[in-house]
Amino acid sequence: QKRFEDQMKKAMLREKKRTIEQELGEIDEDGEMTNEEFKEYKTKIKNAGMPMDVKDRAEKELKRLSEMSPNNPEGAYIRNYLDWICDMPWSKATPNNVAMNKASKILENEHYGIDKAKERILEFLAVMKLKKEAKRSGQKKGVDGKNSVHPTILCFIGPPGVGKTSIGRSIAKALNRKFVRVSLGGIRDEAEIRGHRRTYVGAMPGRIIQGMKSAGTKNPVFMLDEIDKIGVDFRGDPSSALLEALDPEQNKEFSDHYLEVPFDLSEVMFICTGNVLDTIPAPLRDRMEVITFPGYTEDEKFQIAKKFLWPKQIEVQGLIKKGTQISDSGIKEVVGSYTREAGVRNLERNLASICRKVARLVAEGKKYPRKIEATDVRKLLGSQRFTSQIAEKRDEIGMSTGLSVTPFGGEILFIEVSLMPGKGRLTLTGQLGDVMKESAKAAFTWTRSHYHELGLRADFAEGIDVHIHVPEGAVQKDGPSAGVAITTALVSALTGIPVKRRVGMTGEVTLRGRVLEIGGLKEKSIAGHRAGLTTIVVPKDNKKDMEEIPTTVKKDIEFVFAETVEDVLKKALISWPSKSKIDDKYSPISASLAAS
Repeated sequence: QKRFEDQMKKAMLREKKRTIEQELGEIDEDGEMTNEEFKEYKTKIKNAGMPMDVKDRAEKELKRLSEMSPNNPEGAYIRNYLDWICDMPWSKATPNNVAMNKASKILENEHYGIDKAKERILEFLAVMKLKKEAKRSGQKKGVDGKNSVHPTILCFIGPPGVGKTSIGRSIAKALNRKFVRVSLGGIRDEAEIRGHRRTYVGAMPGRIIQGMKSAGTKNPVFMLDEIDKIGVDFRGDPSSALLEALDPEQNKEFSDHYLEVPFDLSEVMFICTGNVLDTIPAPLRDRMEVITFPGYTEDEKFQIAKKFLWPKQIEVQGLIKKGTQISDSGIKEVVGSYTREAGVRNLERNLASICRKVARLVAEGKKYPRKIEATDVRKLLGSQRFTSQIAEKRDEIGMSTGLSVTPFGGEILFIEVSLMPGKGRLTLTGQLGDVMKESAKAAFTWTRSHYHELGLRADFAEGIDVHIHVPEGAVQKDGPSAGVAITTALVSALTGIPVKRRVGMTGEVTLRGRVLEIGGLKEKSIAGHRAGLTTIVVPKDNKKDMEEIPTTVKKDIEFVFAETVEDVLKKALISWPSKSKIDDKYSPISASLAAS
């Protein structure tokens, strides 16, 4: 009886509340709110172009808000949710017109070099155009074309400063789409991608949904920058959360923890960028088409500085009306003596520094150079920061020049070998990784097993210790491609025959003396050209990669294709070891010391 009385009392109070709200004009006869906020949300939901299931969810949340007391703190959370869900571009899209001539012209005008990357991008755009036409044709004929437009995810891999992000903007410009960039570097929390659930205080959608809201259309060019620098910890794996967004088979219904309703990402053109491919998880890498951006040659840097960077800095630093110019020799001085990088960021910083110093002279009414020559560059920027990376001024015993690839482009690598009395121990220093250590051991074993061809005694290793060192000990190094350089330096130290200082080499060595194929030949060749090498010895199996080498590099460098270690030694050493030295009195240490 008491429970029935309580229920009747509550029903009467609700009816009184309803009557009072109607008299105040806060609700209509149907019980819906009539205040401005409710009308505004109602209009937003109606005009947002949401799918029916999303619209039903929004109206349900709005009804909850209408039934809440104005003092209820949960009302602020519901308002925030409604703002997000109403502002999402559920049906807004920009016209997707792929004009090949326009795209080609934009890429050529805004980016110098990287021809292979631009060619791949244009091929991708051509396929996109044909797929769109095929879909349109299929719809006219009543054919289901939903399987014909699964966009490929592009992944730009290359060193910093080579134009990966800027070429993404150029693609958006060519397609007449909005451009959105989200940096993923250092992200360790899965919620950064998928968002936080609404039960958390201060919950927000993930970065993908935030980017889509920022774009304002459902088909932008969406760049995920630094995808190779995503971390993993106890809060989840962000790269796994990206799988759903980047998989064309799944992203039609991407689920964000905050929105709790599916959002269609199938019309988004995703572009990922990174410096290295190895740190990107395999499942994620499998969903992307990788386009490699190599480092620039010095000639390409010269052209970029002349055509793009210098005119830009003249305008930015307020010198456009002062007629300040820079000579070709001035640009070459900046490129060769003040920068050492695969990209052009430091080059642009140095040009900006020159412009600022000239601007100060102009502002102070002092005499300033109208045309900046190489001598003016040295006065403005100070002493040269870099010189040619050739190790010695003369050919050295026990030192060879190898080639390597880093996240920042190609580099040359010096291998040093020293001999001393001992018991046949092999010491390896220079922060070498496990693979490089094994490569050095294989080189030492090959040398010992081919003592006769090298003019050494059979027991030469019993009375000596060998120390192999790779300079710049603070930098970690790994990989098998230094095998031929280690072998050459080792043979040079043991035989006392100097290595030609302007010969670089790369290749993996087997115990049988075969030289195996390596990767990154283009980057290594550019590094060798930048360092002033005149000859590069490469594995014979890499001959197929020569078409990727820039013409300027092939013009200045002789490429020698080696099949065995003997081929390398014949080109790298001043002379071939003499077998006449084989006798009981011969000591490789004394020979090395005498030769030096």
